[in-house]
Amino acid sequence: MMLLGLAGSIIPALPGPPLCFVGLLIQQLKSTPPFSVTFLWLWAVAVVVLLVLDYVTPVYGTKKWGGSTYGIWGSTLGLFIGMWFGPVGIFLGPFVGAFIGEMFANKSIHQACRAALGSFIGFLMGTLLKLIACLVMVYYFIVSLL
Repeated sequence: MMLLGLAGSIIPALPGPPLCFVGLLIQQLKSTPPFSVTFLWLWAVAVVVLLVLDYVTPVYGTKKWGGSTYGIWGSTLGLFIGMWFGPVGIFLGPFVGAFIGEMFANKSIHQACRAALGSFIGFLMGTLLKLIACLVMVYYFIVSLL
């Protein structure tokens, strides 16, 4: 589960942090549970927050980089439509969606590219957060084996 979770923190089709969390829960089934209940609840909350942020960060990036409401909606729709096209679609969906949204808002190509880049950077930031969280969970998993 931990290896799948690590892969899922980078591959958008796999839910990385939830898979790592399941790995922690499986480890908890040992005769002497290695983690406290508080520890597991904190990670459960962190995983839920990461799942939400995974969808919010591209939208935030679009807005932060000068995107309009059209760009934000385009980024969101691009993310959901991109899911149907595998990992490439999930990477490019928010970017293309924000760009198209900004073009509908009669923005210049430069402004549309800027908003789309913000969406992509937001997506990368969400991916980085997931990777860090998964690495920390893997660390605790490995320590609990020793």
